[in-house]
Amino acid sequence: MSECLPRAANGADASVIDDAKRLHLVGIGGVSMCALAEALAAGGHTVTGSDISGGRGVERLRAGGISVTVGHGAALIAEAAPGAVIRSAAIDDLNPEIMAAREAGIPVISRAQAWGRLMRRYERVLCVAGTHGKTTTTGMAAHIALEAGLDPSVMLGGELPPIDAGHRIGGGNLMVFEACEYRDSFLSFMPTVAVILNIELDHLDYFRDLDHILDSFARFAALTPGGGAVVANGGDRNVAECLRRIPPNVKDRRVIRFGTRPDCDVRLVAAPDMGAPIEIYAGGRLYAAAALKAPGAHNAMNAAAAAAAAYALGIPGAAVSRGLESFTGARRRFERLGHYNGAEVVDDYAHHPTEVAVTIETARGMGYKRVLCAFQPHTYTRTAALFDDFAAALAAADKLYVAEIYAARERPTGLSAAKLAGAVPRAEFFAGLDELRDALARDAMPGDLILTMGAGDIERVGRELAAAGD
Repeated sequence: MSECLPRAANGADASVIDDAKRLHLVGIGGVSMCALAEALAAGGHTVTGSDISGGRGVERLRAGGISVTVGHGAALIAEAAPGAVIRSAAIDDLNPEIMAAREAGIPVISRAQAWGRLMRRYERVLCVAGTHGKTTTTGMAAHIALEAGLDPSVMLGGELPPIDAGHRIGGGNLMVFEACEYRDSFLSFMPTVAVILNIELDHLDYFRDLDHILDSFARFAALTPGGGAVVANGGDRNVAECLRRIPPNVKDRRVIRFGTRPDCDVRLVAAPDMGAPIEIYAGGRLYAAAALKAPGAHNAMNAAAAAAAAYALGIPGAAVSRGLESFTGARRRFERLGHYNGAEVVDDYAHHPTEVAVTIETARGMGYKRVLCAFQPHTYTRTAALFDDFAAALAAADKLYVAEIYAARERPTGLSAAKLAGAVPRAEFFAGLDELRDALARDAMPGDLILTMGAGDIERVGRELAAAGD
């Protein structure tokens, strides 16, 4: 593996966690931080942490014997006496615990850096990257690894039914990891197999332009060692450009291309009818076949990517078939919630124009009378930068209900989602989620699909309707 160690903000590198018996995690309640805390505890470290609020993750950690404080304070550092502090991406330099750690000379490491260091403890590390489809593909790969009996450790951005969480700490030598490109987090990782699903313009609050994004993905792919592999979408032009930018510093790195093109190393033959088996060929021979429960052509491509990763790892095709067959989807990925007034209620995490377009297209092909789409834009920068693309994608819905922009990590800019609603036919803007929910309840009829979409808290609308429905 690469010996390039990410540096922490105060001069330490991520190797400090190796010898630190006690570790304190600030922002421990997030999905990735919860998984990290459990992985560190399983590795023999004494772990403590803090978070601004409680929740399911905090409850799970406490049940597992990890001490978590709700609220932040400088005194927690003295009480925990850690050898290093690990912080989530949501924790800034002015957090009192970060300031106290630095004043005491305690190294501060980012979450991504800590994960990168932990990856060195595994013989094989599968990292799944791309603008779209990371969670689903990582989930599929996890199912395949479980079916193959590899007892993997898993980290992804959504919950999987078999493990009732977004992560598991296994006893095997394989880690399956969703690798996010935002703020170049994935450049701290150490993949032996790096998957690149697709590359598009996104996260423009960090990346300058597409050229910047391509360079980052090329650097991610270059992290794979000699004997490792890059699994790449053979039909994506931006991925092809990314591959051209990989420095030729490792001569025996394999590149395995997946897709529907005849020249792909792992080729997908997609079924014409939903629910019919897809076939995946590798080396010119049938490798796996599965009837996918996750709908849509995009999920067939995600399955091909997961199969190509499994092929790179030497996993038998029979386990691939079983893993893909058993995958029912991750939470908030076309998740069926129930019914309201005869309409089916589905929630999806789509928050990029391409994801929105594919999700609506998939829904329209499933036989519903109408698609009533409730969309919540995510971040001001993404909404502004991709405004026209959002408007075009959302216009495919029969009726659109637009919620106000979910700010997430950003400060208001003056842009309102009312502008987006005004650019789309048959659209209406709602300043509050309760008003939007009531409008859906009023309009829904038997045979309709109520589709809530977005990366914010729009899901509560669908869950409340399903809970009140039939």
